[in-house]
Amino acid sequence: MKRVLLAQIMHETNTFSILPTNEEAYRRRYLVRGAPILTQFKDTATELGGFIDAASEYGWEPLPAIAANATPSGKVTGPTWEMLKGAVLDALRENAPIDGVCLAMHGAMVTETEDDAEGALLAELRAALGPDVPIALTLDLHANVSDRMAENADFIIAYHTYPHIDQYERGRDAARLVDDVMHGRIRSTCTVARPPALDGCNHGRTQSGPMAELEAMARRFEQEDGIHVVSVQCGFGWSDVAFTGPAVAVSHDPAKAERARAILQDMIAYIWKTRADTTVRYLPLDEAMAEAKAGKPGDKPLVIADSTDNPGGGGYADTTNLLRAMIEAGIDNAAFCSIVDPEAVAKGRAAGIGATITVDLGGHTDPHFGPPIACEGVVRHLSGGDFVHDGPMWAGVAISMGPTMVLGIGGIDVIVCTNRMQTTDLQAFLSQGIDPRTRNVVAVKSSHHFRAAFEPISRKVIVADSGSLCSPVYTRFTYEKIRRPVWPLDDLPEDTPLARV
Repeated sequence: MKRVLLAQIMHETNTFSILPTNEEAYRRRYLVRGAPILTQFKDTATELGGFIDAASEYGWEPLPAIAANATPSGKVTGPTWEMLKGAVLDALRENAPIDGVCLAMHGAMVTETEDDAEGALLAELRAALGPDVPIALTLDLHANVSDRMAENADFIIAYHTYPHIDQYERGRDAARLVDDVMHGRIRSTCTVARPPALDGCNHGRTQSGPMAELEAMARRFEQEDGIHVVSVQCGFGWSDVAFTGPAVAVSHDPAKAERARAILQDMIAYIWKTRADTTVRYLPLDEAMAEAKAGKPGDKPLVIADSTDNPGGGGYADTTNLLRAMIEAGIDNAAFCSIVDPEAVAKGRAAGIGATITVDLGGHTDPHFGPPIACEGVVRHLSGGDFVHDGPMWAGVAISMGPTMVLGIGGIDVIVCTNRMQTTDLQAFLSQGIDPRTRNVVAVKSSHHFRAAFEPISRKVIVADSGSLCSPVYTRFTYEKIRRPVWPLDDLPEDTPLARV
């Protein structure tokens, strides 16, 4: 029976955020150690769910170390990183010998002590395990892949979809490849390359455009003998580290190194050629409000994404510009998820359902992105904020918005919560007594993940620019560590030499 270490440590770090990521930030989402992982994540649409099912199928002894996930925010604190990393390394020591490792990480995790957290953990695992124990690393497709990650992993496997609805399948892929190495059916090493770009690949949108083409290219290359995985990552541009940006990683038989380099050259050239191509336009708020007023009775809802305050990219989730625009425009029969404001929730809970309260709502983290809204509203609903995702993304995963209130402000029901979280699931509304399918307008703090659940119920989806922390205009930010020159911060000619591979 093969003994395989299973672990998940997830964080997408926006280094421009002023919110540090500590242990409490993980506990607000989830932080699970040891054996309970096997029951909590069984039958979930996650990488861990894939690892667990594969362990049963292949007859492994699964050795779960930690499952940890925090909403994107600023750098992970030093003590929190030591706790997370230590859980994996302790499990390794306590369960030696280990035959294989399946590790789920984001790929854009930055700590107070490590610009390359994934690479640092992989390097320690490799040093402890030696060269022959296979390590498979699953990543978000918004990963910033470092050379150190590739040097220490046998396989790098990013999601193929955005919204990320294939996490379970990528977990199964990782387990299958680890099993193949453990039984001597294949050998693998990993090679990575990146262009001189901070952004690209249509920001990872897989419905159409450059990322869809790159994914199709990758699947064709994977049909070749000895090419195990071709993993495309569009990068996460709000992370100021040297290797930020799009990358391609090829996991291959060591004998196929020359072919892997040729694949990388072709794909990196395509990323560079299409770096400015995009399929989504960010609307200014006046245009978004005009769209909100254009609906007819009986229409499905217009869904507005407050993309630049996306908590899934490190947004503060309490910026107020979109909500203020909706209030001033008199938008009716609308629902908004969500504004983080624990003090407002506490005031609503003290007053009770049906009470009218006056609050200074949102805008407390950084008023530069929209000051608090002084408003009067009716407390329509109170709860603990707990729900289980229906999916398709994260189906079966339990989460909590913390103490939560629905505050009626004119014709808008605003979900006001305690925990920062991206709105990706209808249950964020349904659990609070709001059926978004019956509303004229539904606003969500998300960039793209919301589409999996909300696009099917909408008459139209628009993406608004509320001028917040996750702006796609990267020149608004001051980068100190990114390699230079790099597009779009610098002007580079079309014939710029690309990465040597």
